[in-house]
Amino acid sequence: MPTATLNGTVLAEASEDAVLHIEGNVYFPPSAVRTDLLEESPTPYTCPWKGECQYWSVRTGDDVLKDRAWSYPHPYPTAFDRVGADFSGYVAFWKEVTVG
Repeated sequence: MPTATLNGTVLAEASEDAVLHIEGNVYFPPSAVRTDLLEESPTPYTCPWKGECQYWSVRTGDDVLKDRAWSYPHPYPTAFDRVGADFSGYVAFWKEVTVG
């Protein structure tokens, strides 16, 4: 079962059939993510084929790691064909977050 952890804290967990693998990253469905540990970031980014990205900073205890999670709230419709699924709102993690 794919799990995203940071400093021993589980940030997201879902069955393999619930996650999506996109460009080497594991995207967790919104219902599998501990949103209480995420803080919306103002960092702007637009992927040429996925669309406008929403970054999140991750908080565990007193530590906040900027922009370690991201999602695409409203991906381009053409991206659904490329991925093979609607990944709106799915969340992926980066750097210090361990996904396994």
